[in-house]
Amino acid sequence: MRYSESIRPISYLKAHTAEIIREVAEGKSPYVITQHGEARAVVQSVQEYEQMQETLALLKILAMGEQEISDGKTVAASDVFTEAERMIDNSQS
Repeated sequence: MRYSESIRPISYLKAHTAEIIREVAEGKSPYVITQHGEARAVVQSVQEYEQMQETLALLKILAMGEQEISDGKTVAASDVFTEAERMIDNSQS
């Protein structure tokens, strides 16, 4: 289903709630619900919503990492490994 085919007025949602819930739960495209001709809400499956939230979290982590690189807040990998080896050696003593 294309997004253009899944735009529905709120009156359609009210009249076909069970059908819409079944379709999105089966993995079909989310529905864009309009009110007075303007998009107001999206109805989508919980699985799709959770996947989107996980994707956004990963993108946020990537953006934060890129910002730290831009700000020069980095440590050379060799320094990290040297420190890790030192910590391991100290914990075994």
